[in-house]
Amino acid sequence: MLARRLPRKAKVLEADGKNMLAEAMAVCILRLGHRAIRDQRLTTHVFLAARALGGDEGALCGDFDQKVLASIKNVCGLWGGDFQIRHVESWKKFILERKKAGWAIVHLTMYGEPFEGAMAELFGKNVVVVVGAGKVPAEIYRLSDYNLAVSNQPHSEVSALALFLDRYHKGEELGKRFEGKMRIIPNKCGKSVIRVKNR
Repeated sequence: MLARRLPRKAKVLEADGKNMLAEAMAVCILRLGHRAIRDQRLTTHVFLAARALGGDEGALCGDFDQKVLASIKNVCGLWGGDFQIRHVESWKKFILERKKAGWAIVHLTMYGEPFEGAMAELFGKNVVVVVGAGKVPAEIYRLSDYNLAVSNQPHSEVSALALFLDRYHKGEELGKRFEGKMRIIPNKCGKSVIRVKNR
């Protein structure tokens, strides 16, 4: 069932105050085949990148890993935003439910087609972005609507996800305001971090 409410988009403001992502669709990142301990650091970074670059929700599939879930929830609590994360028992059931609901399934793989050629079709759609850990089941290639490569060379799934999200949001995600308890003041030299009162 997909009755639960989707996360709200964090606001993106232009200089004149216009909300640039108010009508944008939802993006879910499905981390497939997570292995506790072995993949903890990289999986955490996948979801951190997803949250920071316009993702709305994360689905952790594979080993249940409370440390990863707690780490992301803690970041959201401190730094703000509406990113949600949960563990999913069956990746196949999750994907089939989303496909039935009209979501596009995008599998990021170095063996896929160049991703930039598909971005025009994907813009404005609800998207599940599948990011694998370890060997990905062959079935995921068949179930995905798009098997896309962010270059056909070996590199990190975090960099692939970051580039995909940047193209999907046309760079607008970099202007998001998260309204959290902690906030960084951009600084040419040094660190400026403030804690926002009453949050």
